[in-house]
Amino acid sequence: MIQAKRGDTVKVHYTGKLDDGTVFDSSKGREPLEFSIGEGIVIPGFEEAIVGMSPGESKTASICAEQAYGPYRPELVMVVERQRIPTDIPLEVGQLLQISQSNGQAIPVVVTNVSESEVTLDANHPLAGQELIFDIQLVEIN
Repeated sequence: MIQAKRGDTVKVHYTGKLDDGTVFDSSKGREPLEFSIGEGIVIPGFEEAIVGMSPGESKTASICAEQAYGPYRPELVMVVERQRIPTDIPLEVGQLLQISQSNGQAIPVVVTNVSESEVTLDANHPLAGQELIFDIQLVEIN
């Protein structure tokens, strides 16, 4: 029986959950996710979970933070003066913004606190520091 290995292009259906059962992403109702194992398109632990699976096989995989979006890094949280953000941008907690680095690269950040004088921005991935649980079904190997 054929098994998925590095270099294979695969199609998978998946549901990603947190420890408490909250679903954060799923391919249900969509086309299966297609990617090549080893190209780094998906998180490393997800790729590893698929290696060795056969078409039609399903499994549940727990992926530690280090193999997902990495640990939560407090140094990626910054407090900026409110006046440094253009006044035409209405700010609210949970809002996604982009900030530009000195080299011109844009970094996505989430607004985590707003006061009259300061805004707290978090550049961590929203799932950083969390163990993720995936229900995976390998649909096809190309």
